[in-house]
Amino acid sequence: MSGLDQSTGSRTWFGAFKALADEASTLLDALFSPGRIIEEVEEMRALHQRASRIEATDPQRAAVLRWHASRIGLR
Repeated sequence: MSGLDQSTGSRTWFGAFKALADEASTLLDALFSPGRIIEEVEEMRALHQRASRIEATDPQRAAVLRWHASRIGLR
C-alpha cells in the first residue's frame, strides 16, 4: 500500500470516528437537557402553525417562517 493510500484510509477512519463522536455528543446533550429540546420543538410547531395560517394570503412569509423553524436546534 502506498503512502497516499494509507493517508486516505487514515482520514476516512478519522472522519468516521469524528462523526460518531459528534452524534454521541448530540445524543448526550439531548438526554441531559430534555427541557431545551421540548422548548425547541414547541417553537418549531408554533412557527409551522403560523405559516399554515398565512399560507394562502402570504406564501412568501410562510416560507420564511418554515425556514426559521428548520434552523431551530442548529444554532
